[in-house]
Amino acid sequence: MPRSERSPLLLAGLLAAAGVTHFVAPRQYDATIPRALPGAPRTWTYASGAAELALAAGVALPRTRRIAGLATAAFFVGVFPANVQMAVDWRRRPAPLKAAALARLPLQVPLVLWARGVARGAEVRS
Repeated sequence: MPRSERSPLLLAGLLAAAGVTHFVAPRQYDATIPRALPGAPRTWTYASGAAELALAAGVALPRTRRIAGLATAAFFVGVFPANVQMAVDWRRRPAPLKAAALARLPLQVPLVLWARGVARGAEVRS
Protein backbone atom coordinates (compact mmCIF):
# COMPACT_ATOMS: atom_id res chain seq x y z
CA MET A 1 0.00 0.00 0.00
CA PRO A 2 1.51 3.37 -0.99
CA ARG A 3 2.41 5.76 1.81
CA SER A 4 -0.26 8.28 0.73
CA GLU A 5 -2.94 5.61 1.19
CA ARG A 6 -1.63 4.58 4.63
CA SER A 7 -1.69 8.09 6.07
CA PRO A 8 -5.50 8.39 6.26
CA LEU A 9 -5.76 4.91 7.77
CA LEU A 10 -3.10 5.74 10.38
CA LEU A 11 -4.97 8.93 11.26
CA ALA A 12 -8.23 6.98 11.46
CA GLY A 13 -6.54 4.46 13.76
CA LEU A 14 -5.23 7.21 16.02
CA LEU A 15 -8.67 8.80 16.23
CA ALA A 16 -10.38 5.47 16.87
CA ALA A 17 -7.93 4.51 19.62
CA ALA A 18 -8.32 7.89 21.30
CA GLY A 19 -12.10 7.71 20.96
CA VAL A 20 -12.27 4.29 22.58
CA THR A 21 -10.14 5.41 25.52
CA HIS A 22 -12.66 8.18 26.24
CA PHE A 23 -15.14 5.43 27.10
CA VAL A 24 -12.74 2.90 28.64
CA ALA A 25 -10.87 5.35 30.89
CA PRO A 26 -13.00 8.53 30.99
CA ARG A 27 -11.68 9.89 34.28
CA GLN A 28 -8.35 10.96 32.76
CA TYR A 29 -10.26 13.00 30.16
CA ASP A 30 -12.77 14.44 32.63
CA ALA A 31 -9.91 16.23 34.36
CA THR A 32 -8.89 18.03 31.15
CA ILE A 33 -12.32 19.51 30.42
CA PRO A 34 -12.11 23.29 30.83
CA ARG A 35 -14.18 24.38 33.81
CA ALA A 36 -15.75 27.16 31.76
CA LEU A 37 -17.75 24.62 29.73
CA PRO A 38 -21.31 24.06 30.95
CA GLY A 39 -22.51 20.69 32.20
CA ALA A 40 -20.75 17.68 33.61
CA PRO A 41 -17.21 16.95 32.40
CA ARG A 42 -18.16 13.31 31.69
CA THR A 43 -20.70 14.50 29.11
CA TRP A 44 -17.94 16.35 27.26
CA THR A 45 -15.61 13.37 27.59
CA TYR A 46 -18.15 11.02 26.02
CA ALA A 47 -19.12 13.56 23.35
CA SER A 48 -15.50 14.10 22.31
CA GLY A 49 -14.89 10.33 22.29
CA ALA A 50 -17.93 9.81 20.06
CA ALA A 51 -16.74 12.62 17.80
CA GLU A 52 -13.32 10.98 17.48
CA LEU A 53 -14.93 7.66 16.56
CA ALA A 54 -17.13 9.35 13.94
CA LEU A 55 -14.14 11.24 12.54
CA ALA A 56 -12.15 7.99 12.41
CA ALA A 57 -14.88 6.36 10.34
CA GLY A 58 -15.09 9.38 8.04
CA VAL A 59 -11.33 9.55 7.48
CA ALA A 60 -11.14 5.80 6.83
CA LEU A 61 -13.73 5.92 4.05
CA PRO A 62 -12.55 7.43 0.76
CA ARG A 63 -16.00 8.90 0.02
CA THR A 64 -16.03 11.00 3.17
CA ARG A 65 -12.29 11.47 3.66
CA ARG A 66 -12.06 15.06 2.43
CA ILE A 67 -14.76 16.51 4.67
CA ALA A 68 -13.76 14.26 7.59
CA GLY A 69 -10.13 15.37 7.25
CA LEU A 70 -11.19 19.01 7.44
CA ALA A 71 -13.50 18.25 10.37
CA THR A 72 -10.64 16.41 12.10
CA ALA A 73 -8.35 19.44 11.69
CA ALA A 74 -11.07 21.61 13.23
CA PHE A 75 -11.55 19.08 16.03
CA PHE A 76 -7.84 19.15 16.87
CA VAL A 77 -8.00 22.94 17.07
CA GLY A 78 -11.15 22.70 19.19
CA VAL A 79 -9.64 20.37 21.80
CA PHE A 80 -6.58 22.57 22.25
CA PRO A 81 -8.17 24.33 25.27
CA ALA A 82 -8.38 20.94 27.02
CA ASN A 83 -4.65 20.48 26.48
CA VAL A 84 -4.03 23.96 27.88
CA GLN A 85 -6.21 23.09 30.89
CA MET A 86 -4.19 19.93 31.43
CA ALA A 87 -0.89 21.84 31.27
CA VAL A 88 -2.18 24.37 33.80
CA ASP A 89 -3.55 21.72 36.14
CA TRP A 90 -0.41 19.58 35.95
CA ARG A 91 2.10 22.36 36.59
CA ARG A 92 2.75 21.02 40.10
CA ARG A 93 2.94 17.35 39.17
CA PRO A 94 6.20 15.42 38.96
CA ALA A 95 8.50 16.59 36.17
CA PRO A 96 7.76 13.73 33.70
CA LEU A 97 4.00 14.30 33.93
CA LYS A 98 4.38 18.05 33.66
CA ALA A 99 6.62 17.58 30.62
CA ALA A 100 4.06 15.28 28.98
CA ALA A 101 1.29 17.82 29.54
CA LEU A 102 3.39 20.62 28.08
CA ALA A 103 4.50 18.47 25.13
CA ARG A 104 0.87 17.98 24.09
CA LEU A 105 0.53 21.67 23.28
CA PRO A 106 2.88 21.90 20.27
CA LEU A 107 1.87 18.41 19.13
CA GLN A 108 -1.52 19.80 18.09
CA VAL A 109 0.15 21.59 15.18
CA PRO A 110 1.37 18.47 13.33
CA LEU A 111 -1.97 16.77 14.02
CA VAL A 112 -3.86 19.66 12.42
CA LEU A 113 -1.46 19.66 9.46
CA TRP A 114 -1.77 15.88 9.10
CA ALA A 115 -5.57 16.06 9.01
CA ARG A 116 -5.45 18.89 6.45
CA GLY A 117 -3.01 16.85 4.37
CA VAL A 118 -5.37 13.88 4.43
CA ALA A 119 -8.20 16.15 3.25
CA ARG A 120 -6.05 17.59 0.46
CA GLY A 121 -4.96 14.11 -0.59
CA ALA A 122 -8.60 13.10 -0.88
CA GLU A 123 -9.32 16.13 -3.07
CA VAL A 124 -6.57 15.09 -5.48
CA ARG A 125 -8.00 11.57 -5.86
CA SER A 126 -11.68 12.49 -6.17
